[in-house]
Amino acid sequence: MTATAHCIGFLIWPQTRPMTLALAEEALRVAQRVHPEVRYELRFLQAEAAAEGDWRLPGEPWAGRLEGCQKLFLLADEPPTQVAQPLGMALKQLVRAGCQVGGLSAGVYPLALLGLLDGYRAAVHWRWQDDFAERFPKVIATSHLFDWDRDRLSACGGLAVLDLLLAVLARDHGAELAGAVSEELVVERIREGGERQRIPLQNRIGSSHPKLTQAVLLMEANIEEPLTTDEIATHVCVSRRQLERIFKQYLNRVPSQYYLELRLNKARQLLMQTSKSIIQIGQSCGFSSGPHFSSAYRNFFGATPREDRNQRRSTSPFEIAPSTSERG
Repeated sequence: MTATAHCIGFLIWPQTRPMTLALAEEALRVAQRVHPEVRYELRFLQAEAAAEGDWRLPGEPWAGRLEGCQKLFLLADEPPTQVAQPLGMALKQLVRAGCQVGGLSAGVYPLALLGLLDGYRAAVHWRWQDDFAERFPKVIATSHLFDWDRDRLSACGGLAVLDLLLAVLARDHGAELAGAVSEELVVERIREGGERQRIPLQNRIGSSHPKLTQAVLLMEANIEEPLTTDEIATHVCVSRRQLERIFKQYLNRVPSQYYLELRLNKARQLLMQTSKSIIQIGQSCGFSSGPHFSSAYRNFFGATPREDRNQRRSTSPFEIAPSTSERG
């Protein structure tokens, strides 16, 4: 008996770049090629008419009706300022009918404009974080790669679109299929939705001060064997006192505190993404002993490394096998 195709629609705003759609479409098409029993019907719809001469992706006009899709993704590469009333009504009706809706890149904006993200988490690209949070205070805007909150999906853009679609495949058909698709697409690793976007250094530290930038780059390059504050100051050609003043002025913390937080965040990333033992991760992030690592981690994140990893495994659709040293 042939399985019924799962209908996934893509509602596209004018000037959306091809990559945003191509990443999502390719993941679904590869899934069908790798496992022929997986069947998707893909629909491509234009949200509004493009201006004369504007680039537009293929797709038929949405023509007043959207029903029939189990999932509908809204795609935009620049935030739409409004949603036409008929389209807004059709989207709300679709949600009431039980369709899962998602925003890819700036596609979260039309959903937020319609109130369809109120009370939900939504992954918002770092470029729009401040604007989005100010305009839509009822939405829980995150800096995650993607979010899947009940029947709302969102991806911040870029390669995170592919990460979200791999999560969709894992949820619908199992992690084995998602892994097979990622291998077919030569994806180095499947990223978790809760991983944070890699924000450019100047945006992350909120400053273009050259000595501060040099110091932070040095810290990021020396995680396993941390430098002392004196060594960092020497490398960037300032005194220790001057370096501390710069960090306090721009980051509101001393260099050693910022460095520790950097190492702990790296440790958490390894805990969530690899099967390395907790001891191995602590050592690779510059902690000389297990108790020191566990204590510093708990003080910063509110849970020990083991508790944090176990919590992640209980909620993730992608299971990472524990290392031999951690099995009971």
